[in-house]
Amino acid sequence: MYRTLRRIACAVTLGAALSSPASAQTEIQWWHSMGGALGEWINDLANDFNKSQTQYKIVPTFKGSYDESMTAAIAAFRAGNAPHILQVFEVGTATMMASKSAIVPVGEVMKKAGVTFDPNAYVPAVAGYYTAPNGQMLSFPFNSSTTVFHYNKDAFKAAGLDPNTPPRTWPEVALAAAKLKASGHKCPFTTSWVSWTQLESFAAWHNTEFATKGNGMRGIDARLNFNGPLHVRHIENLGNMAKQGLFVYKGRGNTADGVFVSGECAMVTGSSALYGNIKRNAKFASGIAALPYYPDVTGAPQNTVIGGASLWVMSGKKDNEYKGVAQFFAHLSKPEEAAKSHQRTGYLPLTKASYELTEKSGFYKQNPGTDVSVEQMIRKTTDKSRGIRLGNFVQIRTINDEELEQVWAGKKSAKEALDAAVKRGNEQLERFQKANQGKN
Repeated sequence: MYRTLRRIACAVTLGAALSSPASAQTEIQWWHSMGGALGEWINDLANDFNKSQTQYKIVPTFKGSYDESMTAAIAAFRAGNAPHILQVFEVGTATMMASKSAIVPVGEVMKKAGVTFDPNAYVPAVAGYYTAPNGQMLSFPFNSSTTVFHYNKDAFKAAGLDPNTPPRTWPEVALAAAKLKASGHKCPFTTSWVSWTQLESFAAWHNTEFATKGNGMRGIDARLNFNGPLHVRHIENLGNMAKQGLFVYKGRGNTADGVFVSGECAMVTGSSALYGNIKRNAKFASGIAALPYYPDVTGAPQNTVIGGASLWVMSGKKDNEYKGVAQFFAHLSKPEEAAKSHQRTGYLPLTKASYELTEKSGFYKQNPGTDVSVEQMIRKTTDKSRGIRLGNFVQIRTINDEELEQVWAGKKSAKEALDAAVKRGNEQLERFQKANQGKN
């Protein structure tokens, strides 16, 4: 009887052990802003990592646009239920840097978890943007993009343009747009992310300041100054193109991406990460070229600045959970994994090793133009082109959209709009400086 009871007790104990929560995976919550084809990529990244080991489970959750996910995360942090990982677009970097109690630097997370982490392994122009003055990497440079020029090769052929010779300069863009319009195209040229492409990257590409203090990289007391002759000239030219029907404004953010992929617009300046959407959904042959420039500007072209986002680790989590975060970041950094993501999405390669692996595989030769973003970013940067890191940058971009829309509608001159944008934007910078003085 006693032996029978012992056998039953052992069996119960073994069964309990097998079903014990201790054997369950530790969940890591990841909030992101990737929809469509990029959302599928995010889910695949999580699934691949989850299948590669048994301790941790990455749970990705789409939280809306970058603005919406950042707002949601701030509210969640205050309520004590923030995610472990938050994807934040580059314009939110200064705000996250100032929120020291809310985040844990990624370098610190990796070190405490005992995971090998070499900041020098990452593409310098990207890693440098997310690194503090003391050399500590603050966030994981996950999906970095840059501005490029996408064009419809079929539309070029129909207009009598050489599909293998895209416009290199802004005067050439205007000429190509005129030919496209003459051939019956109702939207020759458009642009996504107007502030990023036509003011911010435009400034770096022409080695011209967007803001003082190295575009804010050297301090929160930076002030905007993109209302000089070059910017005024460019916005004036775009305004004239809008009047002639050569440039058709399609809205804020990345609204113009969809009208390019559908074939409605023949040329667009936007993110290199549009490549994945084009490859999957466009019904025409497309090409990628470098961002156009003005040939009479000394030093142009220089280099473009990054867009996209990085992954920030939120504070207040358990040590074991941070180990899971570190393991996930290490997985994403593997050359083969990073190369696969770069080739699939059009985002910049995460590491130098993933770039070299992609190059050796022949991917760039097989897919002409996919190396344009890399070539634009690996050039030597200057104090005026290293990047743009400003407080209240989200609000500043909204102001820029508002003012430039007045130009496209013919209600303001380029000079009036840019002067107003700088004045209003500097008020935002002053507020940010006042609120965060002494924190950095």
